[in-house]
Amino acid sequence: MKELVLLKNDEAFTNSLIIAEGAGIEHRALIQLISSHIDDVSEFGKVTFEMLPLINSSTGQKVKMCNLNEEQATFIISLMKNTRAVIDFKKELVKQFFQMRKFILEKHSAEWIKTRYQSKLSRKAETDIIKQLVNYAEKQGSKNADKLYIIYSRLANKTAGITSRDNAAINQLNNLSLIENILLNCIRNGMTEGKGYKEIYQVCKARLELFSDIAYLATA
Repeated sequence: MKELVLLKNDEAFTNSLIIAEGAGIEHRALIQLISSHIDDVSEFGKVTFEMLPLINSSTGQKVKMCNLNEEQATFIISLMKNTRAVIDFKKELVKQFFQMRKFILEKHSAEWIKTRYQSKLSRKAETDIIKQLVNYAEKQGSKNADKLYIIYSRLANKTAGITSRDNAAINQLNNLSLIENILLNCIRNGMTEGKGYKEIYQVCKARLELFSDIAYLATA
């Protein structure tokens, strides 16, 4: 199942859009449910709303979204009718909140801090090679070579199954360091062999797919 619990400033939370989609109910109905029980929900913390632009909206229309901490979300879903979809969603949400609490504790451990530091070193080494690749691509006529930093970062993060190394578990950080080392050497070898910068990317992607398969990584 998709990511249901988010993390910001070491605070785990979800939102009304995630709950509505996961439980299979209309978002508008969920907002009404929250609003009608706002005093009860507020007992578990301040309730915050945001206005977000609708996806694919050409008129600039926005949707009202509510952020909910674990207690608030648990209370709200307890008010829902227990359809099969709602029950399955409740179970997964509980699991993910538990996993996020566990990760927050891990993130403050000495081992995580050390691993995070090592991952910064591997990222710097990879970035130095990508800098060379940018110059290499520009000489081959690329007009957007500077975007290679983002392109390779996304490829590495996707392979490691993360969205950000700051929110990655220790094993994911270790995998990310291996992935970045593969990219570093793949890029370096590709330039040495005179390959086109687009071909180098495809070779890197293929190598990471093979690594992911061998290491049994679950990609994002």
